[in-house]
Amino acid sequence: MPTVVHHKAALDGSPHPPNSLAGIVACLDAGAAWIEIDVLALADSDYLLVHDAELAHETDGAGPVAGCTAAQARTLHIRGSAQTVPLLSDVVELLLLHPARARLQIDFKNITPFADDEPLERLVRLIEPLGARAIVSSIADWQLRRLRSLAPQLDLGFDIQAHLDLGDEEVGRFPVRLGAYGYLDDHPLAARRTWSAARYLEDRFAALIGLVPNASTFYVRHPLIARAMADGFNPAAFLHAHGIQLAAWTTDIGNPAAEANLPTLTTAGVDLFTSNTPAALASQLQAQL
Repeated sequence: MPTVVHHKAALDGSPHPPNSLAGIVACLDAGAAWIEIDVLALADSDYLLVHDAELAHETDGAGPVAGCTAAQARTLHIRGSAQTVPLLSDVVELLLLHPARARLQIDFKNITPFADDEPLERLVRLIEPLGARAIVSSIADWQLRRLRSLAPQLDLGFDIQAHLDLGDEEVGRFPVRLGAYGYLDDHPLAARRTWSAARYLEDRFAALIGLVPNASTFYVRHPLIARAMADGFNPAAFLHAHGIQLAAWTTDIGNPAAEANLPTLTTAGVDLFTSNTPAALASQLQAQL
């Protein structure tokens, strides 16, 4: 049975906001195996559980997250809620005290390289008490490589969407070019179709593996996995051969595309499914097995 990951501490029907401490407690009480949260570095000593770099997007604060101290963050509330915005240290303490033994996926949202290693060293120090229960994921392979250098024991997950994705050409994001094989891909290999799509994808995944040494997990959007399967390439099988798990995101029950792709994803051998509807998804996956 694949593992379901609770996206931003989601739980079907939960009244709690995303990335909230109450939401995490609810997931733990429900027996979640994996809980995903988003973090951004504060100005000092901790990380804030938010997705976007501007406080006003998700909190009642203003200004950049990077300019907010941990003491100032203690006064913030989740936008539209009376709940305070958690710090990463709060989440670590909660997981250590709660009897459930859920794993924590920390989706690292700091994309721009830091001027020095302090924020990365801070992250390693904060999550060290969780040991193997924590995994740090990111689209920023440069951050993951630096983390690997600073903490060789750290479990790392690589989200490949900045290198390979699906969709129409979209200015202001990466990748920006729709390549000859029908994938968003800025790599020169995608400029002209000379191979089969399956061979092209095999080469691209082989290259991506090299970007983050010893990553345990690749995070890939479910439409890309389904499209790759249709093109004759099984990303899960390829990654498994290299000792890497495949996580599909975001697979929500109620999303027609995600539901349509579920049989293909399970046939492929996807290991983890990230979802905002984890209970409903678990039931659906169980019914398919």
